[in-house]
Amino acid sequence: MGKTPKGEVDFIVMDGNKRAYYQVAYLLADEKVVDREFGAYESVKDNYPKYVLSLDKYDFSRNGIKHLNIIDFLLADDY
Repeated sequence: MGKTPKGEVDFIVMDGNKRAYYQVAYLLADEKVVDREFGAYESVKDNYPKYVLSLDKYDFSRNGIKHLNIIDFLLADDY
């Protein structure tokens, strides 16, 4: 977990010089939840991959932050 001025990032994964950030939510049920999950990255100014994972099937990706269905993410080989 990483603290930011507007909250926290749920997971930071580091592998050597590589890094990726992950926010996890059950569902992005309304705009308040979407703003909270994507807003956690506002103060993270590097160019490492940033993801929001949820059970939603609709793609909410925005501002370079990828939204992925968590089941698809867990079954994929390339994340």
